[in-house]
Amino acid sequence: MLSDLKRKVVLVTGASTGIGAAIARAFGREGARVAVHYHASEDAARTVVADIRAAGSEAIALRADARDARQIEKLVADTVAKFGVIDVLINNAGDIVQRCHVADSNDELLSSVIDLNARSVVTACRAAIPHFRRQGGGNIINTTSVAARHGGGPGAVLYAASKGFVSTLTRGLAKELARDHIRVNGVAPGVIVTPLQARHTSAEQMEAFRKSIPLDRLGTPEECVGAYLYLASDALSGYVTGQILEVNGGQLMP
Repeated sequence: MLSDLKRKVVLVTGASTGIGAAIARAFGREGARVAVHYHASEDAARTVVADIRAAGSEAIALRADARDARQIEKLVADTVAKFGVIDVLINNAGDIVQRCHVADSNDELLSSVIDLNARSVVTACRAAIPHFRRQGGGNIINTTSVAARHGGGPGAVLYAASKGFVSTLTRGLAKELARDHIRVNGVAPGVIVTPLQARHTSAEQMEAFRKSIPLDRLGTPEECVGAYLYLASDALSGYVTGQILEVNGGQLMP
């Protein structure tokens, strides 16, 4: 057990299903107090909260549309109002939205992809930074993607570009905030079996992705959580900032 995570307050966006739910449960098992953000999947979010409480930790479900800056600002404020502090911000909310070639896209789709995957991260960071500064430090972990480096699968260029923004933002923020004792890192999952993939990726596409992975299998949400726990723990990664941890089965190597 990572003793330095016990009682830490962790806000996980997009935490009702998939990787976010696995992250939230993992921090709960480590004794952290967890704010479980969701948008539409209220029942799933409340199940995550129940699981965390069953593990002996505190948790709360908070709803917000990640595309709406005011709602994200309120999400951070509500987390602090509930727990008194915020120690770790995990920006995990995101979606492909729609597979579409750039030539066939429109401004509405572009705005939706950017607002959800990129703008929400900026807004959440901007809202959390003053709290971190008052507390004397903090930790931001952004979920990016292997797509940020290889350009994405068929029809996912806009998503890949938005995740490229997140990766660059992570490195830049790490420089801006280092003197405030705020570490900023990212995790870049590869092809993980999640509801996101179920919505947007066919079985044939998933099989093609599998064949490109040296470990010869797709990943699971639970196989991603170790990277987040490592980056959140000052005892393990206190000298790590501005880094992107790749969790992709060897599909793409730095």
